[in-house]
Amino acid sequence: MTFTQWFIFFLAVQVIHFLGTWKLYVKAGRKPWEAIVPIYNGVVLMKIINRPKWWIILLFIPIVNLLMFPVIWIETIRTFGFYKKIDSLLAIVTLGFYIFYINYATDTTYNADRSIKPRSELGEWVSSITFAIIAATLVHTYFMQPFTIPTSSLEKSLLVGDYLFVSKFHYGARVPSTVIAAPMVHDSLPFVGTASYLKSPQLPYTRLPGLQKIMNNDIVCFNWPADTLATMWGDTSGKFTYKPVDKKTNYVKRAVGIAGDSLEIRNGYVYINGKKNELPYRAKLQFYYTYESKTAIDRNTYPKFLIGKERTGVFKILSEYWNNEKVQDAIKKGGSLTKIGSDSLYTEVAGGINPDLAKRLKMSSVENKININLTDDEVARLKKQPQTISVKKINHDADKAIFPHVESLGWSQDNFGPIYIPKAGATVKIDSKSLPFYEQIIKNYENNDLQVIGDNIFINGKQTDSYTFKQDYYWLLGDNRHNSLDARYWGYVPFDHVLGKPVMIWFSWDANAASFGDKIKSIRWDRMFTTVGGDGEPVSYRYYVLALIGLYIGYSFYKGKKVKK
Repeated sequence: MTFTQWFIFFLAVQVIHFLGTWKLYVKAGRKPWEAIVPIYNGVVLMKIINRPKWWIILLFIPIVNLLMFPVIWIETIRTFGFYKKIDSLLAIVTLGFYIFYINYATDTTYNADRSIKPRSELGEWVSSITFAIIAATLVHTYFMQPFTIPTSSLEKSLLVGDYLFVSKFHYGARVPSTVIAAPMVHDSLPFVGTASYLKSPQLPYTRLPGLQKIMNNDIVCFNWPADTLATMWGDTSGKFTYKPVDKKTNYVKRAVGIAGDSLEIRNGYVYINGKKNELPYRAKLQFYYTYESKTAIDRNTYPKFLIGKERTGVFKILSEYWNNEKVQDAIKKGGSLTKIGSDSLYTEVAGGINPDLAKRLKMSSVENKININLTDDEVARLKKQPQTISVKKINHDADKAIFPHVESLGWSQDNFGPIYIPKAGATVKIDSKSLPFYEQIIKNYENNDLQVIGDNIFINGKQTDSYTFKQDYYWLLGDNRHNSLDARYWGYVPFDHVLGKPVMIWFSWDANAASFGDKIKSIRWDRMFTTVGGDGEPVSYRYYVLALIGLYIGYSFYKGKKVKK
């Protein structure tokens, strides 16, 4: 819906409110016209139901207002003597239209001195929980939202099992475009798994002013744009699954490239405007290396980082089987396939391979070779091991799955670009060569009608050879360069997909631990309440937080004893 359509809807709501309540306003000693004046009618209603005037603000905040409207309906009918549970239920299930019945079909009287204190202990619990949810939803949606890290794409900076606070106000809180949704859940309801929202109506994109702009190498939380794009994997059928922007999957990556930059990847390293990108101290780049040892590798004789969950097995396969399509397909189904150097007799499969399949394909494990994800420091340590023969970095071949999915470019996840990152207001030339880079922006991110007829390009029905961008875009990568699904596959991330800035790790444990007891033992106390951004060592506030919690518990205990006396 456009702003104009929403304004018309708003006026319609005012008319409905007037028709359903004007008699009640009169019974409360007010004038009938006061029930139809936008905003003023809400202020008057708050006075009638003996509630604070600032409640009217909550009725205009998306998502929060979904919780506030039922509260106002119930408060209204109770002010006019309808206290029964069935009355409250009817007010909610009829979406407030039960008030029409009270307004026209009853001879109710106004109770100006109604006590707003709940009449029972249950009512007090319901009231407290309702406003706790409203307050939490307000904070969750517009100020600070908790997230968890499920993957290792930013390993070393952020670990699997880290729980984050993500600031919405650093880059400006985004007003939810999905106006009918369950509070404090994302795209699906817990346990049942069904959608937690309705796709329509939708608010136009709106963002509150931010405190700062996204800078190079900031860690950014965002909605995954590829949730809607079948073309991410080179499928040009034009089909895609629609999700509202604010309901796409939440991701976190590093903004190595920002709007206006020219970006290139050489041998896995990023170059911005021709200069090698210098990452902050906390960021540790990782790549897969093929490590070859003089003896068989086992957990008793080699460093711990060699025997982690990120390692992949190396297998030997007879060359006569290598180029067989069925063999290649079978290997790919077991994980991500990579040739080891130029020797076609070796392959690695992420997570190993089924023993029966390996036997059928004439494959055998190479005991003294392993593919392992390593930082530069770990590579240096490994090279010093007396049993080491070699540590060779894996370079990936050209891949059509790499953005912009043009096979003739020959780009891979290690060697890519240069590519321009669009900036709001910038104009680029559009032709058959450049269109694959900007097609998704023009069609899906900036909502234009794009048609290609022969060599001619039409945008919104007009033939053109240029395009001016409406918003900024970013290039978001993981530090775990060989184990990260990122911009190299889906392309640019628009600013309207940006959620916020991770600012603090409030809890951390090994999410992959076998049992709950093991998870408790694996709690990373040194990471709790530590900062995410910045350079140098992380700053911990855990002692301050624990002290505040202790003071609060002590104060509550003291206050409780005092009240009891």
